[in-house]
Formats: sequence, structure tokens, C-alpha cells
Amino acid sequence: MRSMTAERNVSGHTVEGYATDLAQLVSSVWGEAAEPPYKWAELTEDAARRYLSAFVTGGASAAGATVRRKLAAARTFCRFLQREGVLSDNPFAFLRGPRRAKTLPKVLSVGDAARFLAQPLRDLQDGLVAEYPAHRDSALFETLYSTGCRISEVTAITWGEIDFRRGTLIVTGKGSKDRLVILGSAAVEALQRLRRTAAAIDQSHAADGAAVFLTDRMGRFSARFAERRMKRYLAEAGLPADITPHKLRHSFATHLLDAGADLRSVQEMLGHSSLSTTQIYTHVSVERLKDEYAKAHPRASAVRR
Repeated sequence: MRSMTAERNVSGHTVEGYATDLAQLVSSVWGEAAEPPYKWAELTEDAARRYLSAFVTGGASAAGATVRRKLAAARTFCRFLQREGVLSDNPFAFLRGPRRAKTLPKVLSVGDAARFLAQPLRDLQDGLVAEYPAHRDSALFETLYSTGCRISEVTAITWGEIDFRRGTLIVTGKGSKDRLVILGSAAVEALQRLRRTAAAIDQSHAADGAAVFLTDRMGRFSARFAERRMKRYLAEAGLPADITPHKLRHSFATHLLDAGADLRSVQEMLGHSSLSTTQIYTHVSVERLKDEYAKAHPRASAVRR
């Protein structure tokens, strides 16, 4: 586990999950009462198959993700044991997990996105929310939609990471990799409004090193808090309750591609290491075109979906 943290820079949550998976592997091969040191050199492909089969028959294959993760954990660990000279062959090297189900991400339409983004300031105008929460929520959701960032990337930013003049922002993504993202004019205006409001409360809240997004009590802002705020505005705007901050990221990518943006540019903006991850949004765009065709064309029923 120290190797994973040092060499691959994985999160503590991932390390914890892998540790649980490996403990289950030990229990499967040597029994629940087994004590270290374990005889890893005697681990066979048959034992590896039995370990994974137990999760398939136990129902974990319904989603598939559980089995795939356990396979990845075991394969990675055995690769480490090979490097250390403990194993000559990796018993998990040629095993395959269940295929991923091809599901398309749910996105907002351009009109629904605009309606949602307008809701915090509409609530402020109607006296339903105070000035700071309204400006904070407006800036948060405008930034998410403008940049396509993950919620964890946005909630971590400080004022000094924003270049208001150029309309850019530096965020730290997966693997602690920094990337430059673009802020549209609506997001820039919303952030400037928020900074003025924060400074009026306490000048320290608007300093370069200060967090951009704070709770109503000016405390630490979390992804869970952002989701709760989003649910409120979705309900008030008459939009589906299952829209999440991450689906604003999906909407960002889909709307860019719908408008003719280059796929590799969208890949860079999303921070995807593989182009294939970004390509799912091209399928979303095709499905949206089919939906529009089905609504408008007199012979649409002949189109295969």
C-alpha cells in the first residue's frame, strides 16, 4: 500500500478499497484465520478464478464494477510481487472481469442549464436566500458549467488561482495534475460578484490565499454541501432531482461537442488522460440528434434507434 501511495499517487480512499479487496483475497485462498506471512509464491490461477467467481455468483456482477475493481487490485498487487521477486507469473494477468455496460451520461439541455443557473439570483431577487449564499451558489454552478470541472476540483480553488483578466483558472485534478481551464464571461462575472460580497463580510475572505467557496457560516465547503444546494435550485426550477454537479460536467462536454468543438480540445479541458473516455460524449450528441429527428421528421419511425 505504501508503494501505491508513493509511486502512483492514489487517493486514501482507493488505498483503503484495495486493502479490503486484498484481505478478501487472503481469506479466499488461505481462510479467514490465516496469519501473515502468506505464501504468495503458491498463488495459482485456479485460486484466482475461484476468488473472482465467488463475487460473480454472489451477485456482485450485477453492476460489474465490484468484480472489475477486485480484479484490478489483485492484478496490481501481484505485479508488485513480481517486481519484488516473490512471484514468477501473475495469476490474474489473463483473467477478465465483466464487461462495462454502455450507458450514456444524462445531461441538461442548453435551455434547462440556463434556467438552473439563473435560479440562485432569482431566489435572491425574490428574497428567498441571503446575498452571500446566492452569489456563492451562482458562482459555483456557473464555474462548474463553464469549465467542466469536477466538484472536488472547484471546491478546492483559492482566489489567487483565478486570472480574471484572461478568464482562466488553474485546477488540480486526478493524480495531482494541474490544468488550465477556461472561464466564460458569465462565470467571471459571478465570481467577481462573489468576491465583492465575501470582502464586504470580511476582507480576509477575499484574499488570494482564501478559499473561493465557503458555507453560509464561512466555513469549509464540501461536495455534499454543494449537492444539497443544487437539489434546492433544481426543485425550484422544475428540473429533475437526479441532476448532480457531475452532470453539469457531462452537460459542458456535450454542449461543446454539439456546437462543433474539437474532441481533443474537450479532452484537455476535462482532464481526461484517454481520448476514449471523452468519446462517450460524441455518442450522447448523436442520441440527442436522433431525439430531435424523431420529434420533427414525418417518417422518423423508420429511423433505427
